[in-house]
Amino acid sequence: MNITTDSTQEVWHKLDDPGSYEWWYFDAEDKIQGISVVFIWFAGFAFSPFYLSHYDDWRSSVRPDSPRPDQYAGFSFQLYEHGREIVNFIREGHDGEFGVEPSDIGARFEKNSFVYDCSKDEYRLTVDFVFPARKKHVRGSFTFKPGYRYDFHRENGSMPGNGHRHQWLLSVPKADVDGELLVDDTASGKRLGMHIRGNGYHDHNLGTIPMHEYFSRWYWGRAFSGRFDLVYYIIHFQGKESEPLAIAMLNDNETGRQRVLEKIRFREEGSMRGLFAPVHGRSLHIEEGAVSIDVSHLQVLDTGPFYLRYASNVSLTVDGERFDHIGGMSEFLDPGALKSRFMRFFTSCRIWREGKSSVMYRGYNFFGNQFDWLNRKKF
Repeated sequence: MNITTDSTQEVWHKLDDPGSYEWWYFDAEDKIQGISVVFIWFAGFAFSPFYLSHYDDWRSSVRPDSPRPDQYAGFSFQLYEHGREIVNFIREGHDGEFGVEPSDIGARFEKNSFVYDCSKDEYRLTVDFVFPARKKHVRGSFTFKPGYRYDFHRENGSMPGNGHRHQWLLSVPKADVDGELLVDDTASGKRLGMHIRGNGYHDHNLGTIPMHEYFSRWYWGRAFSGRFDLVYYIIHFQGKESEPLAIAMLNDNETGRQRVLEKIRFREEGSMRGLFAPVHGRSLHIEEGAVSIDVSHLQVLDTGPFYLRYASNVSLTVDGERFDHIGGMSEFLDPGALKSRFMRFFTSCRIWREGKSSVMYRGYNFFGNQFDWLNRKKF
Protein backbone atom coordinates (compact mmCIF):
# COMPACT_ATOMS: atom_id res chain seq x y z
CA MET A 1 0.00 0.00 0.00
CA ASN A 2 1.42 3.35 -1.04
CA ILE A 3 0.16 6.83 -0.05
CA THR A 4 1.55 9.86 -1.83
CA THR A 5 0.88 13.50 -2.72
CA ASP A 6 3.43 13.48 -5.55
CA SER A 7 1.76 15.28 -8.47
CA THR A 8 3.87 13.36 -11.02
CA GLN A 9 1.76 10.32 -10.11
CA GLU A 10 -1.34 11.97 -11.64
CA VAL A 11 -0.48 10.57 -15.07
CA TRP A 12 -2.03 7.37 -16.39
CA HIS A 13 0.05 4.39 -15.24
CA LYS A 14 -0.90 2.10 -18.15
CA LEU A 15 -1.58 -0.88 -15.88
CA ASP A 16 -2.32 -4.05 -17.80
CA ASP A 17 -2.37 -6.75 -15.10
CA PRO A 18 -5.63 -8.72 -15.10
CA GLY A 19 -7.92 -7.15 -12.50
CA SER A 20 -5.93 -3.91 -12.28
CA TYR A 21 -7.64 -0.55 -12.17
CA GLU A 22 -7.07 3.20 -12.00
CA TRP A 23 -9.47 6.05 -11.36
CA TRP A 24 -9.51 9.85 -11.00
CA TYR A 25 -12.12 11.17 -8.57
CA PHE A 26 -13.51 14.71 -8.26
CA ASP A 27 -16.08 15.63 -5.60
CA ALA A 28 -17.66 19.04 -4.96
CA GLU A 29 -20.36 20.52 -2.75
CA ASP A 30 -22.29 23.78 -2.93
CA LYS A 31 -23.56 24.01 0.64
CA ILE A 32 -25.66 27.12 0.04
CA GLN A 33 -27.76 25.40 -2.63
CA GLY A 34 -27.57 21.94 -1.07
CA ILE A 35 -25.99 20.44 -4.20
CA SER A 36 -23.16 17.93 -4.50
CA VAL A 37 -21.58 16.39 -7.60
CA VAL A 38 -19.15 13.53 -8.21
CA PHE A 39 -17.13 12.83 -11.36
CA ILE A 40 -15.01 9.68 -11.85
CA TRP A 41 -12.94 8.49 -14.82
CA PHE A 42 -11.99 4.79 -14.78
CA ALA A 43 -9.20 2.99 -16.65
CA GLY A 44 -10.33 -0.46 -15.63
CA PHE A 45 -13.63 -0.18 -13.75
CA ALA A 46 -12.76 -1.75 -10.39
CA PHE A 47 -16.44 -2.27 -9.42
CA SER A 48 -17.66 -3.68 -12.72
CA PRO A 49 -19.50 -7.01 -12.40
CA PHE A 50 -18.60 -7.67 -16.05
CA TYR A 51 -14.88 -7.10 -15.45
CA LEU A 52 -14.87 -9.22 -12.29
CA SER A 53 -16.80 -12.06 -13.92
CA HIS A 54 -14.31 -12.09 -16.79
CA TYR A 55 -11.48 -12.15 -14.23
CA ASP A 56 -13.03 -15.08 -12.32
CA ASP A 57 -13.64 -17.05 -15.52
CA TRP A 58 -10.05 -16.48 -16.61
CA ARG A 59 -8.65 -17.47 -13.20
CA SER A 60 -10.68 -20.68 -13.23
CA SER A 61 -9.74 -21.43 -16.87
CA VAL A 62 -13.34 -21.12 -18.05
CA ARG A 63 -12.10 -18.68 -20.70
CA PRO A 64 -8.53 -18.34 -22.00
CA ASP A 65 -8.35 -14.58 -22.55
CA SER A 66 -7.27 -12.50 -19.60
CA PRO A 67 -9.28 -9.33 -18.89
CA ARG A 68 -7.56 -6.07 -19.80
CA PRO A 69 -8.39 -2.81 -18.00
CA ASP A 70 -8.94 -0.98 -21.29
CA GLN A 71 -11.78 -3.39 -22.07
CA TYR A 72 -13.61 -2.13 -18.97
CA ALA A 73 -13.04 1.61 -18.85
CA GLY A 74 -15.80 3.92 -17.68
CA PHE A 75 -17.16 7.25 -16.54
CA SER A 76 -19.44 8.02 -13.61
CA PHE A 77 -21.38 11.16 -12.74
CA GLN A 78 -23.66 11.74 -9.74
CA LEU A 79 -25.72 14.81 -8.91
CA TYR A 80 -27.55 15.22 -5.58
CA GLU A 81 -29.80 18.04 -4.42
CA HIS A 82 -30.87 18.30 -0.77
CA GLY A 83 -30.03 14.61 -0.31
CA ARG A 84 -32.05 13.47 -3.33
CA GLU A 85 -30.45 11.79 -6.32
CA ILE A 86 -31.00 13.79 -9.51
CA VAL A 87 -28.59 11.91 -11.79
CA ASN A 88 -26.76 8.63 -11.14
CA PHE A 89 -24.97 7.74 -14.37
CA ILE A 90 -22.36 5.01 -14.88
CA ARG A 91 -21.23 4.16 -18.39
CA GLU A 92 -18.80 1.33 -19.06
CA GLY A 93 -17.08 1.00 -22.42
CA HIS A 94 -15.01 -1.19 -24.66
CA ASP A 95 -11.61 -0.68 -26.29
CA GLY A 96 -10.92 2.84 -27.49
CA GLU A 97 -13.51 4.74 -25.44
CA PHE A 98 -10.98 5.76 -22.77
CA GLY A 99 -8.00 7.91 -23.65
CA VAL A 100 -5.33 10.20 -22.26
CA GLU A 101 -2.75 12.63 -23.57
CA PRO A 102 0.55 10.71 -23.18
CA SER A 103 2.54 13.55 -21.60
CA ASP A 104 -0.24 15.42 -19.80
CA ILE A 105 -2.48 15.00 -16.77
CA GLY A 106 -6.00 14.26 -17.92
CA ALA A 107 -8.36 11.60 -19.20
CA ARG A 108 -11.40 11.32 -21.42
CA PHE A 109 -14.25 8.89 -21.88
CA GLU A 110 -16.47 9.59 -24.87
CA LYS A 111 -17.27 13.36 -24.60
CA ASN A 112 -16.42 13.58 -20.89
CA SER A 113 -12.92 14.75 -20.02
CA PHE A 114 -10.67 16.49 -17.54
CA VAL A 115 -7.33 18.21 -18.06
CA TYR A 116 -4.86 19.94 -15.77
CA ASP A 117 -3.61 23.39 -16.74
CA CYS A 118 -0.25 23.80 -14.99
CA SER A 119 0.03 27.48 -15.96
CA LYS A 120 -3.14 28.26 -13.97
CA ASP A 121 -2.82 25.37 -11.49
CA GLU A 122 -6.38 24.25 -12.12
CA TYR A 123 -8.31 21.25 -13.37
CA ARG A 124 -10.94 21.77 -16.08
CA LEU A 125 -13.74 19.22 -16.30
CA THR A 126 -16.22 18.80 -19.16
CA VAL A 127 -19.26 16.52 -19.13
CA ASP A 128 -21.55 15.80 -22.07
CA PHE A 129 -23.57 12.60 -22.09
CA VAL A 130 -27.01 11.27 -22.95
CA PHE A 131 -28.71 9.04 -20.37
CA PRO A 132 -31.45 7.23 -22.35
CA ALA A 133 -32.69 5.15 -19.42
CA ARG A 134 -33.58 8.32 -17.50
CA LYS A 135 -34.39 10.43 -20.59
CA LYS A 136 -31.73 13.01 -19.75
CA HIS A 137 -28.96 14.89 -21.52
CA VAL A 138 -26.34 16.31 -19.17
CA ARG A 139 -23.76 18.94 -20.12
CA GLY A 140 -21.48 21.09 -18.05
CA SER A 141 -18.05 22.55 -17.40
CA PHE A 142 -16.25 22.97 -14.09
CA THR A 143 -12.95 24.25 -12.73
CA PHE A 144 -11.21 22.85 -9.64
CA LYS A 145 -8.66 25.36 -8.32
CA PRO A 146 -6.43 23.84 -5.58
CA GLY A 147 -6.31 25.86 -2.37
CA TYR A 148 -3.22 24.10 -1.03
CA ARG A 149 -1.48 20.73 -1.21
CA TYR A 150 0.44 18.41 1.08
CA ASP A 151 3.95 17.01 0.73
CA PHE A 152 3.73 13.48 2.05
CA HIS A 153 4.71 9.92 1.17
CA ARG A 154 4.26 6.67 3.03
CA GLU A 155 4.69 3.03 2.15
CA ASN A 156 2.77 0.57 4.30
CA GLY A 157 4.23 -2.82 5.15
CA SER A 158 0.98 -4.76 4.98
CA MET A 159 1.15 -7.96 2.94
CA PRO A 160 4.96 -7.86 2.47
CA GLY A 161 6.31 -9.25 -0.77
CA ASN A 162 3.24 -8.24 -2.75
CA GLY A 163 4.45 -4.80 -3.75
CA HIS A 164 2.15 -1.80 -4.05
CA ARG A 165 -1.13 -3.56 -4.65
CA HIS A 166 -2.86 -0.19 -4.20
CA GLN A 167 -1.81 3.46 -4.34
CA TRP A 168 -3.75 6.46 -3.05
CA LEU A 169 -2.68 9.81 -4.43
CA LEU A 170 -4.15 12.74 -2.52
CA SER A 171 -3.91 15.22 -5.35
CA VAL A 172 -6.03 18.10 -4.07
CA PRO A 173 -7.22 18.06 -0.44
CA LYS A 174 -9.32 21.18 -1.06
CA ALA A 175 -10.26 23.16 -4.14
CA ASP A 176 -12.44 26.11 -5.06
CA VAL A 177 -15.01 24.82 -7.54
CA ASP A 178 -17.00 26.80 -10.07
CA GLY A 179 -19.20 25.25 -12.70
CA GLU A 180 -22.25 25.38 -14.94
CA LEU A 181 -24.53 22.39 -15.42
CA LEU A 182 -27.51 21.80 -17.72
CA VAL A 183 -29.80 18.79 -17.32
CA ASP A 184 -32.31 18.45 -20.17
CA ASP A 185 -35.33 16.16 -19.97
CA THR A 186 -35.37 14.69 -23.48
CA ALA A 187 -38.98 13.55 -23.13
CA SER A 188 -40.59 16.78 -21.93
CA GLY A 189 -38.09 19.27 -23.30
CA LYS A 190 -37.72 20.94 -19.89
CA ARG A 191 -34.35 22.09 -18.64
CA LEU A 192 -32.68 22.38 -15.25
CA GLY A 193 -29.78 24.83 -15.14
CA MET A 194 -27.37 25.20 -12.23
CA HIS A 195 -24.45 27.45 -11.37
CA ILE A 196 -22.49 25.52 -8.77
CA ARG A 197 -19.92 27.19 -6.54
CA GLY A 198 -18.32 25.62 -3.50
CA ASN A 199 -15.46 23.49 -2.25
CA GLY A 200 -14.15 20.29 -3.75
CA TYR A 201 -11.66 17.47 -3.42
CA HIS A 202 -9.66 15.36 -5.88
CA ASP A 203 -7.77 12.12 -5.47
CA HIS A 204 -6.49 9.32 -7.66
CA ASN A 205 -6.39 5.58 -6.91
CA LEU A 206 -4.86 2.61 -8.68
CA GLY A 207 -4.18 -1.06 -7.99
CA THR A 208 -2.84 -4.19 -9.61
CA ILE A 209 -5.29 -6.84 -8.37
CA PRO A 210 -9.05 -6.83 -7.74
CA MET A 211 -9.88 -4.88 -4.61
CA HIS A 212 -11.63 -7.75 -2.81
CA GLU A 213 -8.35 -9.71 -2.88
CA TYR A 214 -6.58 -6.94 -0.94
CA PHE A 215 -9.07 -4.92 1.17
CA SER A 216 -11.80 -5.89 3.60
CA ARG A 217 -13.18 -2.49 4.71
CA TRP A 218 -12.42 1.08 3.70
CA TYR A 219 -13.60 4.41 5.16
CA TRP A 220 -12.62 7.78 3.78
CA GLY A 221 -13.97 11.30 3.88
CA ARG A 222 -13.36 15.01 4.11
CA ALA A 223 -14.83 18.04 5.88
CA PHE A 224 -14.19 21.74 5.36
CA SER A 225 -14.76 24.62 7.78
CA GLY A 226 -13.59 28.18 8.22
CA ARG A 227 -10.89 27.09 10.67
CA PHE A 228 -9.97 23.49 9.82
CA ASP A 229 -10.06 21.17 6.82
CA LEU A 230 -9.93 17.41 7.36
CA VAL A 231 -9.20 14.42 5.13
CA TYR A 232 -9.19 10.91 6.63
CA TYR A 233 -8.54 7.43 5.27
CA ILE A 234 -8.98 4.14 7.17
CA ILE A 235 -8.43 0.83 5.44
CA HIS A 236 -8.52 -2.79 6.64
CA PHE A 237 -6.60 -5.37 4.64
CA GLN A 238 -7.42 -9.00 3.98
CA GLY A 239 -5.83 -11.42 6.43
CA LYS A 240 -5.80 -11.34 10.21
CA GLU A 241 -2.03 -10.76 10.30
CA SER A 242 -2.34 -7.40 8.50
CA GLU A 243 -2.79 -4.27 10.61
CA PRO A 244 -5.26 -1.60 9.42
CA LEU A 245 -3.87 1.58 7.95
CA ALA A 246 -5.30 4.86 9.25
CA ILE A 247 -4.25 8.39 8.42
CA ALA A 248 -5.74 11.86 8.83
CA MET A 249 -4.64 15.19 7.42
CA LEU A 250 -5.61 18.44 9.12
CA ASN A 251 -5.07 21.92 7.69
CA ASP A 252 -5.43 25.00 9.91
CA ASN A 253 -6.81 27.74 7.66
CA GLU A 254 -5.85 30.49 10.12
CA THR A 255 -2.22 29.60 10.74
CA GLY A 256 -1.46 27.49 7.66
CA ARG A 257 -0.19 24.67 9.86
CA GLN A 258 -0.61 21.21 8.36
CA ARG A 259 -0.67 18.08 10.49
CA VAL A 260 -0.46 14.53 9.18
CA LEU A 261 -1.65 12.03 11.79
CA GLU A 262 0.03 8.71 11.01
CA LYS A 263 -0.18 6.81 14.31
CA ILE A 264 -3.81 7.33 15.12
CA ARG A 265 -6.05 5.18 17.23
CA PHE A 266 -9.53 4.68 15.84
CA ARG A 267 -12.71 2.77 16.48
CA GLU A 268 -15.95 2.12 14.63
CA GLU A 269 -19.23 2.47 16.53
CA GLY A 270 -22.90 1.75 15.88
CA SER A 271 -22.45 -1.16 13.51
CA MET A 272 -25.42 -1.68 11.18
CA ARG A 273 -26.38 -2.82 7.70
CA GLY A 274 -29.20 -2.42 5.20
CA LEU A 275 -31.03 -4.96 3.05
CA PHE A 276 -28.49 -4.53 0.24
CA ALA A 277 -25.94 -2.42 2.09
CA PRO A 278 -22.73 -3.72 3.72
CA VAL A 279 -22.11 -3.85 7.46
CA HIS A 280 -20.57 -0.55 8.50
CA GLY A 281 -20.05 1.74 11.48
CA ARG A 282 -22.38 4.73 11.76
CA SER A 283 -19.66 6.72 13.51
CA LEU A 284 -15.86 6.83 13.76
CA HIS A 285 -13.55 8.08 16.49
CA ILE A 286 -10.00 9.04 15.47
CA GLU A 287 -7.35 10.22 17.91
CA GLU A 288 -3.66 11.07 18.03
CA GLY A 289 -1.93 13.32 20.55
CA ALA A 290 -3.72 16.66 20.90
CA VAL A 291 -6.19 15.90 18.11
CA SER A 292 -9.40 13.88 18.32
CA ILE A 293 -12.00 13.52 15.58
CA ASP A 294 -15.56 12.22 15.72
CA VAL A 295 -17.35 11.49 12.45
CA SER A 296 -21.10 10.80 12.50
CA HIS A 297 -22.60 9.44 9.31
CA LEU A 298 -25.98 11.13 8.91
CA GLN A 299 -27.98 11.23 5.67
CA VAL A 300 -27.40 8.41 3.18
CA LEU A 301 -26.91 9.90 -0.31
CA ASP A 302 -26.07 6.70 -2.16
CA THR A 303 -26.19 3.04 -1.22
CA GLY A 304 -25.37 -0.27 -2.83
CA PRO A 305 -24.19 -3.82 -2.07
CA PHE A 306 -20.60 -2.68 -1.43
CA TYR A 307 -20.71 1.12 -1.17
CA LEU A 308 -22.24 3.92 0.93
CA ARG A 309 -22.00 7.70 0.63
CA TYR A 310 -23.06 9.88 3.56
CA ALA A 311 -23.47 13.51 4.43
CA SER A 312 -21.61 13.60 7.74
CA ASN A 313 -21.09 15.72 10.82
CA VAL A 314 -17.56 16.13 12.17
CA SER A 315 -16.45 17.32 15.61
CA LEU A 316 -12.81 18.19 16.28
CA THR A 317 -10.81 18.74 19.42
CA VAL A 318 -7.48 20.38 18.59
CA ASP A 319 -5.01 21.45 21.29
CA GLY A 320 -7.82 21.48 23.85
CA GLU A 321 -10.23 23.58 21.75
CA ARG A 322 -13.50 22.06 20.54
CA PHE A 323 -15.01 22.63 17.07
CA ASP A 324 -18.46 21.14 16.40
CA HIS A 325 -20.96 20.83 13.55
CA ILE A 326 -18.53 20.70 10.65
CA GLY A 327 -20.32 19.35 7.61
CA GLY A 328 -18.57 16.80 5.41
CA MET A 329 -18.86 13.85 3.06
CA SER A 330 -17.96 10.30 4.04
CA GLU A 331 -17.79 7.09 2.06
CA PHE A 332 -17.50 3.40 2.88
CA LEU A 333 -16.52 0.44 0.75
CA ASP A 334 -16.74 -3.28 1.52
CA PRO A 335 -15.17 -5.01 -1.50
CA GLY A 336 -16.27 -8.42 -0.21
CA ALA A 337 -19.61 -7.99 -1.95
CA LEU A 338 -17.74 -7.76 -5.25
CA LYS A 339 -16.93 -11.48 -4.92
CA SER A 340 -20.60 -12.47 -4.88
CA ARG A 341 -22.18 -13.23 -8.25
CA PHE A 342 -25.54 -12.65 -6.58
CA MET A 343 -24.52 -9.14 -5.53
CA ARG A 344 -22.96 -8.50 -8.92
CA PHE A 345 -26.40 -9.08 -10.41
CA PHE A 346 -27.74 -6.20 -8.31
CA THR A 347 -24.70 -4.02 -8.99
CA SER A 348 -25.35 -4.29 -12.72
CA CYS A 349 -28.58 -2.31 -12.25
CA ARG A 350 -26.51 0.89 -12.16
CA ILE A 351 -24.20 0.25 -15.11
CA TRP A 352 -24.88 0.89 -18.78
CA ARG A 353 -22.57 -1.28 -20.89
CA GLU A 354 -23.12 -1.53 -24.62
CA GLY A 355 -24.18 -5.03 -25.64
CA LYS A 356 -25.13 -6.09 -22.11
CA SER A 357 -28.86 -6.29 -21.59
CA SER A 358 -29.85 -6.19 -17.92
CA VAL A 359 -33.32 -6.65 -16.46
CA MET A 360 -32.04 -5.00 -13.29
CA TYR A 361 -30.76 -1.96 -15.21
CA ARG A 362 -34.11 -1.46 -16.93
CA GLY A 363 -36.01 -2.01 -13.68
CA TYR A 364 -33.83 0.27 -11.57
CA ASN A 365 -34.13 3.12 -14.04
CA PHE A 366 -37.87 2.56 -14.55
CA PHE A 367 -38.46 3.10 -10.84
CA GLY A 368 -35.96 5.95 -10.87
CA ASN A 369 -38.01 7.64 -13.59
CA GLN A 370 -41.18 7.17 -11.57
CA PHE A 371 -39.49 8.75 -8.55
CA ASP A 372 -38.40 11.68 -10.70
CA TRP A 373 -41.97 12.10 -11.93
CA LEU A 374 -43.47 12.02 -8.43
CA ASN A 375 -40.92 14.56 -7.21
CA ARG A 376 -40.86 16.81 -10.27
CA LYS A 377 -40.18 20.33 -9.00
CA LYS A 378 -37.57 21.42 -11.48
CA PHE A 379 -38.69 19.69 -14.68
